[in-house]
Amino acid sequence: MSFRKVVRQSKFRHVFGQPVKNDQCYEDIRVSRVTWDSTFCAVNPKFLAVIVEASGGGAFLVLPLSKTGRIDKAYPTVCGHTGPVLDIDWCPHNDEVIASGSEDCTVMVRHMAVVGSGWQLSLEVACSRAKQGPQPASLPLPQVWQIPENGLAAPLTEPVVVLEGHTKRVGIITWHPTARNVLLSAGCDNVVLIWNVGTAEELYRLDSLHPDLIYNVSWNHNGSLFCSACKDKSVRIIDPRRGTLVAEREKAHEGARPMRAIFLADGKVFTTGFSRMSERQLALWDPENFKEPMALQELDSSNGALLPFYDPDTSVVYVCGKGDSSIRYFEITDEPPYIHFLNTFTSKEPQRGMGSMPKRGLEVSKCEIARFYKLHERKCEPIVMTVPRKSDLFQDDLYPDTAGPEAALEAEEWVSGRDADPILISLREAYVPSKQRDLKVSRRNVLSDSRPAVAPGSAHPGASTFAASTTATTPSGSLTGAREAGKLEEVMQELRALRALVKEQGERISRLEEQLGRMENGDA
Repeated sequence: MSFRKVVRQSKFRHVFGQPVKNDQCYEDIRVSRVTWDSTFCAVNPKFLAVIVEASGGGAFLVLPLSKTGRIDKAYPTVCGHTGPVLDIDWCPHNDEVIASGSEDCTVMVRHMAVVGSGWQLSLEVACSRAKQGPQPASLPLPQVWQIPENGLAAPLTEPVVVLEGHTKRVGIITWHPTARNVLLSAGCDNVVLIWNVGTAEELYRLDSLHPDLIYNVSWNHNGSLFCSACKDKSVRIIDPRRGTLVAEREKAHEGARPMRAIFLADGKVFTTGFSRMSERQLALWDPENFKEPMALQELDSSNGALLPFYDPDTSVVYVCGKGDSSIRYFEITDEPPYIHFLNTFTSKEPQRGMGSMPKRGLEVSKCEIARFYKLHERKCEPIVMTVPRKSDLFQDDLYPDTAGPEAALEAEEWVSGRDADPILISLREAYVPSKQRDLKVSRRNVLSDSRPAVAPGSAHPGASTFAASTTATTPSGSLTGAREAGKLEEVMQELRALRALVKEQGERISRLEEQLGRMENGDA
């Protein structure tokens, strides 16, 4: 009797990875050499951001996706940090907002909004505390930056709002998946802080749940919980609004090297780590029964930390090892062994970091289900993951409705206890970016009682005197009364005046350049 091996059927079984051509890479980028297990890269449908080497501080590049090829050494950077940048993250609800964390204990948020033709406004909100002690009482005023449409024309350096927060370097930055302007930061002080960037204030301080260094933090599908991996080898599930520990698994991986934990769409937790014999492992956990893993697999004995990237639409997890030259991908199902190996993409050069494009930024006409931006020592190389299909029609099974850029909740609604799933969009007609909402900065009364109620002891008493909120479409209840309406009109008038001034100066520059060209050619 002969036995034939049964091959598991999956539409992702033949997914293959392919690097783009050399002229579509980003060359001559001095990728950061900081010894921190971060991705060092963040990408969205508009921009690519890469943490780079910088003398006398920290910096990262922000490049339009179309600016491929060799990047000039003098290309301007975002360099407001005084210490090396450790982590960056694009806001999921505004493709022109990015947050960064640094060794100088700061968290900075920058906003880039298109104004007129060929110009942008850049508004940077920074939440910071210096290593030497508290900041001066006087806070800097908001500042506006003019940036050409094809990228930065000058370095960004000055913060707009400064808050006291972390006392040691900030190595983890991650935005809330469904609530607008909610940002989580974690530092080497073992403290998790949750900010309302819209009001530049600290919402929650979780300083007693982690006894050691925090390796990573991941929100769940609707942002009601987050999980964390800690140096004490524990994986924790935490309710941030109550400040309570929901579940904990000690020694999820027994090895001493860094591990990672991420939430899956169904509420399960996927972890990467090391065994006692320093072999790299993958594991899947059910928070309802944290005692034993649902699945545990050993990969190899390499030293690099495994960075997981999860696609909730396809239930595929991509695992990239720092210092590796490969990307492994697995499909997570409800059938044993739960973690199903699909394939491996292998290249010659090791990766220093990795960025992942959101689903709405992929080319659906080419059956592209993932795109990674692999950092080499001196360049960034996009890698496309594709499902081979012969048909040119839209593939519904590959592209279910996916999370769009619109926030499901305002920050105040989330603080008050509400939860909501991401607002989904269809990719059938290919994703068309919507106009980004401008960011408005105004002064608010910090003594007012309009602040949403929070759980006792979970919110930090300190707050800033600045408030930032989106104004392209005013949220219900955010501006009430004639006084607030008058302030809004005043800001809009000032914005229109700035736009006119930018246009006028642009025309003047064009005239001067034309005159200079005639003089150099001997025509004048």
